[in-house]
Amino acid sequence: MAHSLVLKLTRLAVILAITAAWETASRSGLVNPRLLPSASETLAMLVNLLGRAAVRNDLGVTAMEVLSAFALAVPFGCLIGFLIAENRYFADVVKPLLFFAFSIPKSIFLPMFILVFGVGFAQKVGFGFFSTIFIVIMSTTTAVESVKLEYLTVARSYAATPAQTAFRIYLPAMLPVLLEALRIAMIFNLTGVILAEMYASRDGIGHQIATWGENFQMPQLLAGVVLIAVIAIAFNELIRWVETRCSHWRT
Repeated sequence: MAHSLVLKLTRLAVILAITAAWETASRSGLVNPRLLPSASETLAMLVNLLGRAAVRNDLGVTAMEVLSAFALAVPFGCLIGFLIAENRYFADVVKPLLFFAFSIPKSIFLPMFILVFGVGFAQKVGFGFFSTIFIVIMSTTTAVESVKLEYLTVARSYAATPAQTAFRIYLPAMLPVLLEALRIAMIFNLTGVILAEMYASRDGIGHQIATWGENFQMPQLLAGVVLIAVIAIAFNELIRWVETRCSHWRT
């Protein structure tokens, strides 16, 4: 307990030190305040932005796009990853191709999504889905392969049905690995949707951030970056909390 408290206080101290250095650098003129507004000015602008109906509407649009892409990519990715891991020959054929596709920067495909889907909800969800599904497939394949053979042998010896094997053997054994993968997948998902909004969109918080940057509105731009960072960290911590609740399945 004491060790955990010390860690939390140390992390808080680091955050406060960075914020203080940011504030000092801007206020003292060490950095041009037009290029780097102070931390206090940025936080004040963040509160101001959250009070605007247009910004809240853009946040809602982005949230709907992110959740839609995530809700599509996770089940499809898990199903494909499971099928790959269960078929050794298929895995040997497909795995190198997956790693090849995963290594390609997804941003180069964004113009193709705009040409196919236009500038709208489908384009951003589609690109978010495309940015996410490869990491889900690869993580699911790894998770399935990590299931101990002894568990499957016992299930077969008791004549367990495929559904029972899936929900009572595979899922509990895979869940900790999958939860860890979902944290990474959401980063790819959020990045893909924000990038699509910044590149070509009429709404969404990514579109707002791009507009603020183009118009050199640095307080708004930094406030938008802080807002996205807070949302990403909050989701990450939520998954970490769920992961700790499932930690007993690791053994």
